[in-house]
Amino acid sequence: MPRDVLPLRRNRDFLLLWSGSAVSMLGSNASGVAYPLLVLALTGAPGDAGLAGFVALLPQLLFQVPAGVVVDRVDRRRLMIACDLLCVAAIGSLAAALLAGRLTLPHILVVGFVEGVLAVTYRLAAASAVPHLVHPSQVTFALSRNEARARGAAMLGQPLGGTLFGLGRAVPFLFDLGTYLVSLVALLLIKGDFQRARAPRAARSAPGRREFVEGAVWLWGQPFLRATTLLVAGSNFLFRALFLVVIVLAADRGAGPATVGVMLGVAAVGGLAGSLAAPAVVARISLKAVVVGANWAWAVLVPLLLVAGDPLALGAVYALMCFVGPLWNVATSAYQLAVTPDRLRGRVLGAAGMVAFGAVPLGSVVGGYLLSWVGAEATIGLLSGWMLLCALFATLSPSVRAAPADADAGAAVR
Repeated sequence: MPRDVLPLRRNRDFLLLWSGSAVSMLGSNASGVAYPLLVLALTGAPGDAGLAGFVALLPQLLFQVPAGVVVDRVDRRRLMIACDLLCVAAIGSLAAALLAGRLTLPHILVVGFVEGVLAVTYRLAAASAVPHLVHPSQVTFALSRNEARARGAAMLGQPLGGTLFGLGRAVPFLFDLGTYLVSLVALLLIKGDFQRARAPRAARSAPGRREFVEGAVWLWGQPFLRATTLLVAGSNFLFRALFLVVIVLAADRGAGPATVGVMLGVAAVGGLAGSLAAPAVVARISLKAVVVGANWAWAVLVPLLLVAGDPLALGAVYALMCFVGPLWNVATSAYQLAVTPDRLRGRVLGAAGMVAFGAVPLGSVVGGYLLSWVGAEATIGLLSGWMLLCALFATLSPSVRAAPADADAGAAVR
């Protein structure tokens, strides 16, 4: 890093964005655990809880591209402020109805869907803003810290959500509301720009079909990004299916709820460790090695779940899988931000996110049905075959073999 570059630990704007988002993510993870508990408490129907989870995830599939268009057209900082304000209103309405004893399932579904749409928009705007708040040489390091933030928020927020719900049904949602206010204050204190100068509003045309597809067309025209986007979708499908399978397998091997919680906590620590190690790893090996190596690591580790003799060994194997994920995320995200023109960043991230996150609900559904039809061990065998196909695709793909050596290639902000 050049000597005159301000270290991230002294970069006021980046620290404000990072810390505000960290607090908000903590609240979102806490309320995310509380949502199904609340639905079960209100209706007693697991199907209703599953519906609430599906509706909350649906924006990840439907609104990535529209949100990307908005991110590329308006002031990103103001857009993120608006997202926080609307989340405060949505969560506040839920908490108020709950405290008044008038909360209904449709109300919960609407709030979950609205919060999902706003979360997609906020995430795309924040990711697009990172190269403008840090020096190009620091993008990989900044992304690793963002990855660690997400992993840490999940690790702390999920058990916190259950604890807060035990204190009172409205408590986790009031906590979530407060975290959005903290994020809002942090955004208001940021002085730097989140994008390059835009054309005056009057000079911009209304969003048209070309604008909606421009990011996807550009992404598809980049062979390496096209290949890695498809690989991310494949691994997301695997991990979403595997999450439920691992829990069921642990229960089959005698694990109680507390042991399952410890097992998932161990896995979360693995993901956090991978996030912190990512800058050093990415700096020492090529982008191609990260992509191919990550897929083969998962292909080797998935079958090991079958021979893990107890829940803690199961958690250790799962933690190794979670360790690899951030290495992949940081390396490929740094390259994607580096080569994508700023005017297209929101739409390109949205198009990639639609493919990657669209596989998440599919993985959840397929994993559940496979468990019902063939059981946990056979499901792991089928998922092992899926991951082997992904690893072979990564190895044989001409686009991956021709990958640039450096994840920060072309890192100038465009």
